[in-house]
Amino acid sequence: MNTKLYMLLFVILMASSCSEKNKTITNPEDYNQYLTLQTNTETKNATEDYNFWNTKLELAPNQFPYLSKIADAESRLFKSTGDIEKLIDAEKTLLQLNEHTQYNSAGNLRALARNYISQHRFNEALEILKKAENNGENLKGTQKMLFDVHMELGNYQLAKNYLETVKDFSDFGYLIRLSKWSDHKGDLASAIKYLEKATTIAESSKLEGLIEWSYTNLADFYGHDGQIENSYNHYLKALALNPDDAYAKKGIAWIVYSYEKNTTEANRILDSLTKLHNAPDYLLFKAEIAEYDNDEVSKNQYLNAYFDAIDNPNYGDMYNVYSSKILAETNSKKAIELAQIEVDNRPTPLSYDLLAWSYFKDGNTTEALNIVENHVVGKTFEPEAQYHIAEIYKANGKQNEVTKLKKELQEASYELGPLTAQVINQL
Repeated sequence: MNTKLYMLLFVILMASSCSEKNKTITNPEDYNQYLTLQTNTETKNATEDYNFWNTKLELAPNQFPYLSKIADAESRLFKSTGDIEKLIDAEKTLLQLNEHTQYNSAGNLRALARNYISQHRFNEALEILKKAENNGENLKGTQKMLFDVHMELGNYQLAKNYLETVKDFSDFGYLIRLSKWSDHKGDLASAIKYLEKATTIAESSKLEGLIEWSYTNLADFYGHDGQIENSYNHYLKALALNPDDAYAKKGIAWIVYSYEKNTTEANRILDSLTKLHNAPDYLLFKAEIAEYDNDEVSKNQYLNAYFDAIDNPNYGDMYNVYSSKILAETNSKKAIELAQIEVDNRPTPLSYDLLAWSYFKDGNTTEALNIVENHVVGKTFEPEAQYHIAEIYKANGKQNEVTKLKKELQEASYELGPLTAQVINQL
């Protein structure tokens, strides 16, 4: 072969190879300081607040407003530790508080509804919010939460009506919900735009909690949009405000794993954050990393640990979606059962997608196709649902439809993760 031609081909092949590799965005020096924390400041502060108000209530049992402070501390402890018992304790405290006020305080009702939302008890949250709406106190605050719950329940027209009711482009609460609505409609560009506007308002408010929330949610949206470096930087900005932010650390771990394919570093981040914050979904993340590393033993150990963790009845239906997806591979009948519970509780396109996927894995491809065509296609734009649709189409011989979805799915490979990305390439 001509030497010059050989060199030209070599250069082309090298360029092609480099283009397939994602550049390294993360740097452990950026976040190591947040991985070596021995104590969680928010856990410490919330514990002190709980003890303070609990002592005051013991000394003056008739001062039931103290219950609000106690419930707030318990809710914060759940958020900072992941301990489900704290969320249940907060519910019990809020029930006591609402009984004292005869369910006639909209603020206390909204607090109880927030607790139910955290437990994925959306129908109960809706009933509580209806009482708060009838009460009329801080009506816009209640209407915003009604939007949230109707979105979770798949009542999209009602959600849209409430969104119109609270319309105010200078209001943080409205903008974040408009962003959520835009994302639901598949308009990610508008979702990002509105969340960026909300973040600007949060920054001007000087309220660190709002700013931190805005940064982590923007980081998520940037990731969905392929702006990985922007996503990473916003997780770091959240950690600069709150070094204990487990969500931001998990977000960085996902970038390291899904984008950079560095499983060792992703595991190091997860091992660090779970020392102070624990939740069953971390075990699933570890299981996915183990599967990517072809470590079947570790994968099964993490999955077993996950099922042991969620055996706690206090989790209720919070992990049905995760469990159904896992069981679809090994116990499709149980997966269908859990998916049907989700559809009964919240008949959203994603719940129906879960049910269709379970039937698909059970070998009933006709029923799976019927479900997606009636309840999923054109009703959600989530990449995982699109992937499930593609697999169901393929099983039913609708290859033209699969081809149309494949390119879109390949563009969502970061969000779906390396394991799913490998399967998509074979569609």
